[in-house]
Amino acid sequence: MYNKNNKSCQASNLNVNDCDKQRIYKKITMKLIPFLFVCYVFAYLDRVNIGFAALHIKQDLGFSEAVYGLGAGMFFIGYFLFEVPSNLILEKVGARLTLMRIMIVWGLISGSFAFIQTPMQFYIARFLLGAFEAGFFPGIVLYLTFWYPAAMRGKIIAMFMSAIAVAGIIGGPVSGWLLANMDGVYGWKGWQWMFVVEAIPTVLLGFTVYFALANRPREAKWLSEQEKYIVINALEEENSEQLQKTSHFKHALTDPRLYILGAVYFTISASLYVISFWLPTLIREHGVLNSLDIGMLTAVPYLVGVCGMILISKHSDRTQERRWHVALCMLGGCVGLVVTGLFGESLMVSMIALTCATTCILTAMPVFWTIPTSYMSGSAAAGGIAAINSIGLLGGFTSPALIGWIKSSIGAIDYGLYIFAGLLVVGSIVLLKGISASMLGRPGGRGEHSNSEHIKACARQLG
Repeated sequence: MYNKNNKSCQASNLNVNDCDKQRIYKKITMKLIPFLFVCYVFAYLDRVNIGFAALHIKQDLGFSEAVYGLGAGMFFIGYFLFEVPSNLILEKVGARLTLMRIMIVWGLISGSFAFIQTPMQFYIARFLLGAFEAGFFPGIVLYLTFWYPAAMRGKIIAMFMSAIAVAGIIGGPVSGWLLANMDGVYGWKGWQWMFVVEAIPTVLLGFTVYFALANRPREAKWLSEQEKYIVINALEEENSEQLQKTSHFKHALTDPRLYILGAVYFTISASLYVISFWLPTLIREHGVLNSLDIGMLTAVPYLVGVCGMILISKHSDRTQERRWHVALCMLGGCVGLVVTGLFGESLMVSMIALTCATTCILTAMPVFWTIPTSYMSGSAAAGGIAAINSIGLLGGFTSPALIGWIKSSIGAIDYGLYIFAGLLVVGSIVLLKGISASMLGRPGGRGEHSNSEHIKACARQLG
């Protein structure tokens, strides 16, 4: 069954075993990533579509900038409190039940935003949305470690996380169209229709998760027994070679790398949500008042960002270098935010700078997640990934709340952009100084026929 690949293997200087793995991982990728990608598009859209609705909710319900900023940030408090338990449950009961529960409930809560009337209702709804969505993203990152070895994860995580950019690409125009064209239909405001319409796909996808995913390779009916063996054996060999891997959650909690990476991810997340929650407002302040036009312009930075995520992550996989890829992207995001603040009076300059910032910050995220997954496994990976994400996503609470307060106080968000640009510089320094290459688990087998070399060869071919 494998002979048909021999010619292509010889042409690429891979042996048959390498070529088998290349074919199998392509098969896994085509089966898992498109579905997970679509799920994350709507996950992220349900999380940040409040940024489009803000332009109308504040007017219709009388919410101040501070109320909006605090409410936008309340999502991350609920997320912080429930994320680690959710991921530990996923490691025990499997991805299908956990992700199905998460998506159905958060979709229903997202749709309920159509009925909020008071600031307190707004705060509670955002908190509950975060609580019930907790575990989705770190759960997927953990889930991918059940299938792919570390050498392949940069590009794979980037393919999955590019859903953030695609959510911005399609979410802006769709949200803008709903806001502009559904206002007044059956007595509802456009923003009410937006929440309901964009929540429906999430609920429907939630019901399909159970049938679309297999918890682990051994349960995948679409893999042959030999294919299952190759995938499982590759991961087991990698784990046995990486002697520095942390496998128990209690050990991960005493590992300083967890808190260093949490602090770094805090700076990345805080900066990303500056863009996610405030980009429509920034565009409107340049005189663009039509909701559809605003939505179309918000798609531009994300369109460029998705290209950057894939290309730079592929380069990181090829070179097997992670730290400098993340740090340089963070510094690029800093430059973009600073230029936006300094030359914000020009829409053209602002869009170029915001595109640079968005691309760099988005790209830093998938490469970043290859670092903790390279040295953690088992319950350490389940709890550790969630803990890092929880610490990091407190930045999602900090940035909208702080910028909302700054804008209410002085009428502009320039100083907020400078603050979070500075945080990116601090985060890049902490990463480079706090996490040396020697602190990350490395494959020990360096022989000509070691499994790790086979996997790296596959990663280069897939890239």
